[in-house]
Amino acid sequence: MELDVATYVDGVRRGDRAILGRALTLVESDQPAHFAIAGDLLTALLPHAGAALRVGITGASGSGKSTLIETLGLRLTGSGARVAVLAVDPTSGLSGGSILGDKTRMGELAQDARAFIRPSPSRGALGGVAHKTRESIIVCEAAGYEVVLVETVGVGQSEVEVADMVDCFVVLMLPNAGDELQGIKRGIVEHADLIAINKADGALEAAAMHAKQQYSMALTFLAPREPCWKPEVHAVSARTGLGIDRLWERVGAHRDALQGAGRFAELRSDQAVRWMWRTVEDEVRRRVRDGHDVAALSAALEAEVRRGQTPPTVAAARLLELLLP
Repeated sequence: MELDVATYVDGVRRGDRAILGRALTLVESDQPAHFAIAGDLLTALLPHAGAALRVGITGASGSGKSTLIETLGLRLTGSGARVAVLAVDPTSGLSGGSILGDKTRMGELAQDARAFIRPSPSRGALGGVAHKTRESIIVCEAAGYEVVLVETVGVGQSEVEVADMVDCFVVLMLPNAGDELQGIKRGIVEHADLIAINKADGALEAAAMHAKQQYSMALTFLAPREPCWKPEVHAVSARTGLGIDRLWERVGAHRDALQGAGRFAELRSDQAVRWMWRTVEDEVRRRVRDGHDVAALSAALEAEVRRGQTPPTVAAARLLELLLP
């Protein structure tokens, strides 16, 4: 049975984990029938959101994101903080299925009463960010979580979308991953507020320190995202906990620098406006995909484009005429 908005709001605000899960399912839904109630729910929760520190954590597969998040999360809950983890799982382009295994990879944190882990399929979204991650952040904040960690898939340069929905963007790198400067490219690292060289322990400790020096030097050639903050590189070990406290300290220092420069609230406002326009774009795509008239025309136009009968730009113009008469 579907709950009404008041019941959702009351349950989320009380921290009822069952209702919180149902609220997240609602706002993540792509079903048109859910859009109105999800919008009313977000409107009701918005005044209670915004107080959490939002941190994005990304990195290539095998970089240790889940291990680092669990180690960090346990440190934070141990100090009394409530932590929500939005762990975005890759979605198969063939089957549409996803692994949703982060609760297994973060087994200890998943059992912590002060933590809440929400695995969500990316559904093919760019940047490895779930389609409704921004909405999920609002719901978790309204539920009283003081830190929201967004773990992303780590699929490539489009990963930077997560940087536009968090306060601090942390990129994990590995020592001895071939060319240590492979991540210095327009797309991911230039958007990083902090770079963490993970697995800086045992036989890889020296390699991690070498990679730290190289990344630090390379960052001097990239313009910082904010004049008030120069990106930093730190060596950490998610396995042993080395450098984790220092990394979190610098996350706080980054927030303080933004607030001191008067940029923190501005960035949040700018992100909200871009979120609005991204939602418009997503809805246009949905109507193109699901609208009966549009679907019929698009199928015909795709066939014409494939056969070389119609230029792609002309086909796009015809679709836009139907959508925007």
